[in-house]
Amino acid sequence: MSKFSSVELGPPIEVFALTKAFQDDNFEKKVNLGVGAYRTDQGKPWVLPVVREVEKIMASDDTRVKEYLPVLGLEVFSSAATSMLLGSDSPVILENRAFGVQCLSGTGALRIGAEFLAKQLKCEYFYYSSPSWENHHLVFTNAGFKEGRQYRYWNQATRGLDFDGFKEDLKNAPENSVIILHACAHNPTGCDPTQEQWKEIAEIIKEKKLFPFFDSAYQGFASGDLEKDSWAVRYFVSKGFELFCAQSFAKNFGLYGERVGNLTVVMNDVSCIPPVKSQLTLSVRGMYSNPPIHGATIVATVLKDPKLFDQWKDHIRTMSSRIIDMRKALRHALEKLGVPGDWSHITSQIGMFSYTGLNEQQSLHMVKQHHIYMLKSGRISMCGITPNNVEYVANAIKETLSLTQKL
Repeated sequence: MSKFSSVELGPPIEVFALTKAFQDDNFEKKVNLGVGAYRTDQGKPWVLPVVREVEKIMASDDTRVKEYLPVLGLEVFSSAATSMLLGSDSPVILENRAFGVQCLSGTGALRIGAEFLAKQLKCEYFYYSSPSWENHHLVFTNAGFKEGRQYRYWNQATRGLDFDGFKEDLKNAPENSVIILHACAHNPTGCDPTQEQWKEIAEIIKEKKLFPFFDSAYQGFASGDLEKDSWAVRYFVSKGFELFCAQSFAKNFGLYGERVGNLTVVMNDVSCIPPVKSQLTLSVRGMYSNPPIHGATIVATVLKDPKLFDQWKDHIRTMSSRIIDMRKALRHALEKLGVPGDWSHITSQIGMFSYTGLNEQQSLHMVKQHHIYMLKSGRISMCGITPNNVEYVANAIKETLSLTQKL
């Protein structure tokens, strides 16, 4: 008998299983609304021109070597990423109370931060939104937290934010609980609190002595405006919070496979930074030793060069504008067809994803009957909507709703 015979088969990861099923499907009109990656109007991946330009510069530089980075990564990158998030004129940066740690994209930043909070600050409970990105629970549980709990977020009846439920659950959280907050473009709902609501959330977190851990996967990608998309984080910092923020450069730079991320740490006491950095260093050393250099160099080069930075900002406006246009097109197509219900949430939501309101039965019908691949939760990636398939998707939703509502 094998030593491994007792190992049970783990459940498939839905979004990757969905992508595999899409790739294996020979149906001519198939549509992939599951993958969380930008696509052009032709449904193709897009390598940002500024990324290509920087890679050519890097390739022609014979002085570049492939030596190891320090354990906490490329300092010029993490410094630039932290400034991008908080603003270069932020008091916490000017007072040296904030620093960054290069990590393996946003997931790695979440894991490193979570492990520190569990081991060093003895945090036992973490709260994540209902629904949330599916990996939040796994990352924090594996990092050593005792228990994950959900706070209410999505109101299916209104297809919007359950703000009263959100606040009530925060008020009931034990002191020292870690609250995972989506900085912008909430995944999977695309539904964000207003600035006034963020202020109320901050008051509760301060009053209850909770620890905010922001997840910023879409800065600039959501609205095309770097400052607007980081408003919540900057507001919390302005109110004196100590916090963590996991940054990903997968979406806004199109560097999905390069795994470029940063953990921004904001503290109130400069004297605490050396011991905190030392413990983060030990976590990274024991997990992956040090991060990769290629993608971080691309991001650092762009963020530090005014001309390249402006070029990149044009790219994120292009991506965010296309998604906004596809939201308008899908809503228009649904309303033009007279599909029952209010579809205004399609355009009021923001970012890569939309919570359509379709239930699990309806979502599975979309996959099986129409070859439109979407998650069982009803979440769709707006990047998968194109001018060529929007009418097909709208008609499929109409047929699905008319059929399933009769059952």
